[in-house]
Amino acid sequence: MKSTGIVRDVDNLGRIVLPIELRRTLGINVKDSVEIFTDNDAIILKRFQQACVFCSSTDGLTEYKGKMVCAHCIKELNASK
Repeated sequence: MKSTGIVRDVDNLGRIVLPIELRRTLGINVKDSVEIFTDNDAIILKRFQQACVFCSSTDGLTEYKGKMVCAHCIKELNASK
């Protein structure tokens, strides 16, 4: 894990502010969703990107019953019938 040297305080509502330099570097824009992970004692933030539930592809996604599925996996599922 790479240190940025940036330190921020948590406010009374549990919020932190991500500095603009960090958001620019990671391509996080206003209204973007951020996914939160934990790893032992670390909190990891990642720009959220929709992906296929089966193969994690981000191309040609279609929503099916609340899940995202790519065109390739839909084709494979149809072929297995």
